[in-house]
Amino acid sequence: MIKKVGLIVPHDYKLLSIAAILEVFETANKLSKETEKPFEIMVFQSAEQINQEHLFGYEINSIESSKTLDLILIPAFTTDNMGEMIAKNKKFIPWLQKQHQSGAELASFCTGAFLFAASGLLNEKLATTHVDACSAFTKAFPMVKLKSEETLTADGSLYTSGGSTSTFHLLILLVQKYCGNEIAVQIAKIFSIDLNRYKQSYFSTFRPNHLHNDTLVAMLQQKIESQYHSIEKLEEITKDIPTSARNMTRRFKQVTGIPPIEYLQNIRVESSKKYLEQTQLSISEIIEKTGYNDPKAFRKVFYKMVGMKPIEYREKFRVQ
Repeated sequence: MIKKVGLIVPHDYKLLSIAAILEVFETANKLSKETEKPFEIMVFQSAEQINQEHLFGYEINSIESSKTLDLILIPAFTTDNMGEMIAKNKKFIPWLQKQHQSGAELASFCTGAFLFAASGLLNEKLATTHVDACSAFTKAFPMVKLKSEETLTADGSLYTSGGSTSTFHLLILLVQKYCGNEIAVQIAKIFSIDLNRYKQSYFSTFRPNHLHNDTLVAMLQQKIESQYHSIEKLEEITKDIPTSARNMTRRFKQVTGIPPIEYLQNIRVESSKKYLEQTQLSISEIIEKTGYNDPKAFRKVFYKMVGMKPIEYREKFRVQ
């Protein structure tokens, strides 16, 4: 079924962001083999902005209209004065809230996250934005769970991307969701988007936190990351660390966010994903190389963390 996509064109929008968004969705429509295009693309502005009938080749719709949408896209901004930008575009805020209440998904790109967050819809939700804007974003919106290191975030029906080519990673995710993997991969090739980074972003690749000053935790991290394939019990590698197992677990979780056993599982799963993507090793060989003894346990952990079976992951993301 065709999806109604609304691109807002606010004050101080960045033209490059608008162009990228339109180009990707237009390309998805062209690539679709269905008789009906997957997306109906519409452009929206506030009534006070509209001084012509068309923009970028599209008829301009007013946010004061009663149209309901399936997906709303918020582009990046040219200005560094986000407070002033939000004030200029305040009329979009109740419209975004109303559209979301009616079931629309929302996605922002780069600094578009500032207007998105001003709506309150990102409170207690995951989000990201341009890396250079993260400090200002955190100060302005402390209730948002900012993930400055992430290329993109997806929290329910709310999406955000970082700066630069992160825009394309989020666009490809949205195309993949609505059109399937085949068209998403074609678009990635057309726009020369690194699929490996694409996969890591969209499937929450585990990124160990080494930015801390706890030497004991760092010691255990190094042991896990270098010996994950041969560890049978964590006690084997913690016995020479000068602290109790209970204290080590507490400190480790406090610093990394997860206990050592979960850290080990994440390292093993990430390793297995690389083998699935980049080699022709059998599943049994990969299980052995990543330190698992029980194939059933491996498949269960992999599915829980990745959301698909190992063989499905290989079929989807095997590097040709």
